[in-house]
Amino acid sequence: MAAGVSLVPEDDRNDFAGRRDLAFRVYVAAVSLSGLAVLVLAALSLDPASVLGLEPAFWALCALLLVAEVRPLFTAGARDANGLALSTSFVFALLLRYGLPISVLVQAVATTVADVSRRKAPWRTAFNIGQFTLSWSAAAVVMELAGHEASTAAPLDLMGADLVAAGLGGITYFLVNQLLVTVALSLKTGRSVLRLLRDDLAYEGLSSGALLALSPLIVLAVGRGTAFLPLLLPPLAAVYQVASVALQREQQALTDALTGLPNRTLLGTRTAESLLESGDAGTALLLFDLDRFKEVNDTLGHHVGDRFLQVVASRLAAAVRPGDTVVRLGGDEFALLLPATGAEEAEQTARRLLEAVRAPIVLDGLHVDVDASVGIAVAPEHGDDLDALLQHADVAMYLAKGTGSGVEHYDVSRDRNTTSRLVMLGELRRALSGGELEVHYQPKARLVSGRVTGVEALVRWRHPERGLVPPDDFVPLAESSGLIEALTGHVLDRAVGQAAAWRTQGLDLRVAVNVSVRDLSGNLLVDSVIASLTLHGLPACCLLLEVTEGSLFAESHRTAATLLRLDELGVCLSLDDFGTGWSSLGRLRRLPVQELKVDRSFVQRMAADARDAAIVRSVVDLGVGLGMRVVAEGVEDRATWRLLTEMGCDEAQGWLLSRAEPAEVLTPWLLARQAADVARASAVTG
Repeated sequence: MAAGVSLVPEDDRNDFAGRRDLAFRVYVAAVSLSGLAVLVLAALSLDPASVLGLEPAFWALCALLLVAEVRPLFTAGARDANGLALSTSFVFALLLRYGLPISVLVQAVATTVADVSRRKAPWRTAFNIGQFTLSWSAAAVVMELAGHEASTAAPLDLMGADLVAAGLGGITYFLVNQLLVTVALSLKTGRSVLRLLRDDLAYEGLSSGALLALSPLIVLAVGRGTAFLPLLLPPLAAVYQVASVALQREQQALTDALTGLPNRTLLGTRTAESLLESGDAGTALLLFDLDRFKEVNDTLGHHVGDRFLQVVASRLAAAVRPGDTVVRLGGDEFALLLPATGAEEAEQTARRLLEAVRAPIVLDGLHVDVDASVGIAVAPEHGDDLDALLQHADVAMYLAKGTGSGVEHYDVSRDRNTTSRLVMLGELRRALSGGELEVHYQPKARLVSGRVTGVEALVRWRHPERGLVPPDDFVPLAESSGLIEALTGHVLDRAVGQAAAWRTQGLDLRVAVNVSVRDLSGNLLVDSVIASLTLHGLPACCLLLEVTEGSLFAESHRTAATLLRLDELGVCLSLDDFGTGWSSLGRLRRLPVQELKVDRSFVQRMAADARDAAIVRSVVDLGVGLGMRVVAEGVEDRATWRLLTEMGCDEAQGWLLSRAEPAEVLTPWLLARQAADVARASAVTG
């Protein structure tokens, strides 16, 4: 998953979020108290005896309203989880026939009962009551101005002024209600009011319009008496049927087809709801990434991989609480939204889910083991919208994957996606065209004779202010930002040009250039190789491309075509850091690899550690058996050189031979070394 970077300092973002949260609280309180004031006035204006003496149809209407409010037809994307409730139709009917005081009081009672049954926070119930009360009050004012007067004696005139007033009142209720909710969401999430209105207005307008249009028919039925209420069933059933069809289509658009889980679109809706609902209780987002799932696909086939993902999805869905949301983001990545959850509880949940995922899965009679890495971000500390929470959970997940801990919380001090890295990225772009990047060369030599056979090109960044920046600080940045192809092309051209210049001086050397998995899976590497070799007139056999073991096998399908094209050109391939990754020996045998490089972590300790020596011996034997040249990295003493020679290793590279040096420094050393080799050879033959 790609992580964004904010240019706003962390303290400023926190201060802004704090001010926005305060504004949200003030707004919620203002709406709630205003609605309460209207309700108090409404209650004072009513005569309890007259209310109790209302017609039976009124009480039947109230009962229908309560049922519809408690049992709405939920839609997958309903942003406040209220769903599509016919209670809107009944409340509007009460307003048209009995007036504002009765309608808002009945609405308040029904909302309270429904919210308590759904265990909503008290402040949310208060806001809902205030929001509905103010919206119906605005509608009542508009209808009164349009000439409508609520009456149980006079029938509703659907052919005259009452119809116009009802239309204007319905539109007013919808617009005021939408605006009150949208402003609250805007203050809570930081999204603009206009954008929220644009996203929801069409869907909400159609559904609310259909419900409000039923109200005049309900009023007519009530006016005829309780016996006529069953006549409302056909139009009500039609509304529910249309809503059900719309719900099915919406669910398809918001559901992952393979697993049946919600998708990222629905995660955005649920996150906004949770942030609004949970308040200070927090909302946790867990990002799950399966480890080595690609091996399942490559070994057993994609159809088995799909079944595997379905099993994992069902395990996650079965292990969470009611109200939690499990989402498949794509590939082997899942997200879990945990409302009203703090950091400690989120970690406990993550570890419990990890145990559920780690249980062996039986597919086609095979027991398949899998592991996962989980990153945790908790609102509001780590973000107050989905993008921020996903970004920070992604950082934590990769930290968990890198450390092998399984679960990690987001920690800004360990976040590499910071403003300073963004600044460095801009400076790296400048360095590529500004001559700040240097290429140093470290020689390789035959172990038996000591003759230098080649060099490895290593990029260095001489920053005008930072000094010499280590490759580990900027090469991963280039890989994650898309600059790696430009960086590789720059080093490749410099290295090929230097190798060609050495050939004119009588130094026939192979030059090795490191390439990443992004280079191999991209479209530029082969063209860059051809262009550099042609420009400098260097034979393809003098170029060696080094790729790490893990990178090569992580993208075997994508890189196969590139490797074959390079092999056809005559370019050699070296497998770097061998012994530290997840190589498949079968695939290794089939790949056009001419060289294995034993990782320095084994070589540097082999003279003192028998186990490291055994590993090196095994790699040497493997390479020799496969007909490959074997090169040992990190050779720093003569004892290691002798051991490698006895094992049959072909070449060595390390500080015992030479450090990596600029070409102008290394060239005299190479010429002197070659002259000494020629002199020794002449002495032997002479």
